[in-house]
Amino acid sequence: MSHLYIALVGLPARGKSFLAARLLEGLEADGLKVRLFNNGDLRRSRLGAASSLPEFYAPENESARRQREELARINMEQARDFLAGGGNVAVLDAANISRQRRRVLEENLTDAPILFIECINNDAELLEASIERKAGLPEFSGFGLAAAKESFVRRIGYYERLYAPLREERHFVRVETLHNRILEERDCAGIPFYIQIRDILVSDWVRHLYLLRHGQSEYNAQNRIGGDSGLTGKGRKQAEALAAHFQPFDLPYIFTSSRKRAKETAAPLLQGHPGSIHIMLPEFDEISAGECEGMSYTEIRRNLPKEYAARQADKYAYVYPGGEGYITLKDRVGKGFRKALFLSGAAPGIVIIGHQAINRMILSLFFFRRNESVPYIYVPQNEYFHIVSTHRQTLLELVRFTE
Repeated sequence: MSHLYIALVGLPARGKSFLAARLLEGLEADGLKVRLFNNGDLRRSRLGAASSLPEFYAPENESARRQREELARINMEQARDFLAGGGNVAVLDAANISRQRRRVLEENLTDAPILFIECINNDAELLEASIERKAGLPEFSGFGLAAAKESFVRRIGYYERLYAPLREERHFVRVETLHNRILEERDCAGIPFYIQIRDILVSDWVRHLYLLRHGQSEYNAQNRIGGDSGLTGKGRKQAEALAAHFQPFDLPYIFTSSRKRAKETAAPLLQGHPGSIHIMLPEFDEISAGECEGMSYTEIRRNLPKEYAARQADKYAYVYPGGEGYITLKDRVGKGFRKALFLSGAAPGIVIIGHQAINRMILSLFFFRRNESVPYIYVPQNEYFHIVSTHRQTLLELVRFTE
């Protein structure tokens, strides 16, 4: 069987390790023998905390440069031994940002083709969130959060001084990792397993997504829309039942909107999972009803009959005066969903606690519903959607957690 090296390329916090994990899982599912060779893991195990300081990455630090090159050499040798011993694909998970480092790979790994994959993401807001997430990793446990972020930003600055995008390499593909889009390919047609690799690169990868609606809120009980009300007694019981149901689950990331009812629903879940990272994304805030915020549909019909009729005629295209509609939610919610997937990386399971309209928009990515049917997707408060989506498997089920 054929053999292949995959060498990842890109600045820190651009999704390289997440992509490496996807390649491992996806290609192994195709029956291939695949192994990851992560320079960062090797560095931390051999050099310890000192190698986390930003000065370790300064281009003028000759001693550190020699140490980094030695680590790269070790990983290259281990990757070559893996292929020689019957492996199919060796994934070199490292920055490989300079042309010089990539030339070393090309000169030393001559027993199989090398496919370079450059990971690109220039979304400033997402980069900031990624840096904050990185700052919370064990590598920076000796720092305060602010100091860890400052350290990591300085590290990125040193990398940027050396960064050279892929241009001269024989086989490469450049990928925008937020939207999983291929930006450029060069001479990839004859690369072993490239058909499978390309499918993995463009697939949205969801191992286990648990999509929840907040518990019953005060406005829900009063049949009012929008607002920022808290949970009712029933809603709090639903949140507690939810936490009990998910107690055995591994949930590294829990995403919520910024609304009180979503955060109150998440509180018992976070208490039962103290190691989980809670991230609030305003992209998951409920649809804004504008001038109709806080009103019931009976009040809208009585006080704003033309608006009520327009909404009844086409709920998907209707936009509340001064507010939003399903049609305008698409970009906002889509961006939030991709941010959640990017930030959670290779996590085995993630939770999103959203709202009725928001969850409908997320579900429409998997239901493939006609636009006009999206406002009618069933989103209960005592059940959740469990979603798995990879290039080989799609699962969507509705699971009850309380009466």
